[in-house]
Amino acid sequence: MRLPQPRERAPEENVVPLINIVFLLLIFFMIAGTLTPADPFEVDPPDAVTGEDVTPEPVRILLSPQGAVAVNGKEIGWEEVADRVRGVLDADPAREVEVKADGGMDSGRLLDLMEDLRAAGVERMTLVTRREY
Repeated sequence: MRLPQPRERAPEENVVPLINIVFLLLIFFMIAGTLTPADPFEVDPPDAVTGEDVTPEPVRILLSPQGAVAVNGKEIGWEEVADRVRGVLDADPAREVEVKADGGMDSGRLLDLMEDLRAAGVERMTLVTRREY
């Protein structure tokens, strides 16, 4: 008796390498999305109609409406701001200072800070605003 020849099965597609690539891409984008350090507290800058780009790596000063101050991501007291900025500018006098103040903050305190920064030797200062469309 003659039995029919069994049909050759087509090889199964191996999806393991595809899954590996998808997971590697997922991990890459998760890490790449967290490279920028978060601000120590939430600041809502005021709106502006015009603006210009800032130079890379400025000294960043954040001001909250509650009165908290942070320089380059580290929260410090108001009294220490001028000394901290002076120390940074002594190392690199060409660096720009970027002030990001909350829109609801008292403008008198902002002006006092700007005067203290001028006295500390700051020659170039930028006030960060949000562009209004």
